[in-house]
Amino acid sequence: MAITRDDVLKVLSTVTVDAGGTTLPASGRLSQVVVDPTNRVMFSILIDPSEAERFEPIRRRAEGAILATPGVSGVFASLTSERGPNQPAQAAPPQAPAPGRPAAAAPRTGPALPGVRHIVAVASGKGGVGKSTTACNLALALAAQGLKVGLLDADIYGPSVPKLFGLSGKPKVIEERLLAPMEGFGIKVMSIGFLIEAETAMIWRGPMVQSAITQMLREVAWGELDILVVDMPPGTGDAQLTMAQATPLSGAVIVSTPQDLALIDARRGVTMFRKVAVPILGVIENMATFICPHCGTASHIFGHGGARAEAERLDVPFLGEVPLNMTIRETSDAGRPVVAVDPDGPHAQIYRGIAAKLWANLTGGPAPRAAPRIVIE
Repeated sequence: MAITRDDVLKVLSTVTVDAGGTTLPASGRLSQVVVDPTNRVMFSILIDPSEAERFEPIRRRAEGAILATPGVSGVFASLTSERGPNQPAQAAPPQAPAPGRPAAAAPRTGPALPGVRHIVAVASGKGGVGKSTTACNLALALAAQGLKVGLLDADIYGPSVPKLFGLSGKPKVIEERLLAPMEGFGIKVMSIGFLIEAETAMIWRGPMVQSAITQMLREVAWGELDILVVDMPPGTGDAQLTMAQATPLSGAVIVSTPQDLALIDARRGVTMFRKVAVPILGVIENMATFICPHCGTASHIFGHGGARAEAERLDVPFLGEVPLNMTIRETSDAGRPVVAVDPDGPHAQIYRGIAAKLWANLTGGPAPRAAPRIVIE
């Protein structure tokens, strides 16, 4: 039995949003409704961030009503603070704090995650700059400082974290609509890659991507975390903007290679986060220098120093540079990240130095001194 958009709207017309009996479709808060070929329904409810607590029961009622409809195979329903066409413009968000200052005063653009102190996005203006490898090792480096860390792979179209962590299998369902995160090397991990077959092509439009990211963020039992690192999709499109607007991000880290072509896109990433008042916690230059293992000669294959110079030009912190090195590539491909398998090695020390600067920029102080929590598996 095929489910149509009209079928969905009819069911949602039984859900009211106020005491006056205004229905969800008539409220002007309903996003585009999407029904995929497997009869999964996706939609969002547009709200002001301050309305999140009031609208969460409404979202659940709408989700339950659709799920109870014969023929429906699943529902992705989320709250988003992105302004819809029928909503009045909101006041301009406050300016981001100065570089290097604590980000605690940053605007909260969505309902907070219980138990999670900070959510930090690791982003890039384009693909191919090593963003996922950086996010993975950065999360492990933060954990090595004694912090409780989670890692969310929000790259729906190209999830890399399962490969980087050497994880497979399906997350366990703790209770209705709540998943237990996977665990790798002492940190909690979630990715769409755990929920689909490895070769599945994610041919999803914006609302479906948005709903999937929202569910992985809010319907996972993250528990108590000092920081949740989010490996963002590359680019500055709808998925990235939605994530930045609908998630209470404490800040963002931009990853770029040194050459001008990548830096152009890195600037776009900085601009996007600034427009939604998310502080830039720093820029990382990846694949900065290649040292020949045979002769020891340094070669700047992608240039050198470009990201540092760009950070200075944009007046944002520079967190450090990571070399182009076969060890990092080999350990990543093997699902055994270099920070986990060689925590005292030179490459792990680079990531740990970057993590220390990031945490200081985020909180204004050093991470707690504690024994590393990384577990070699």
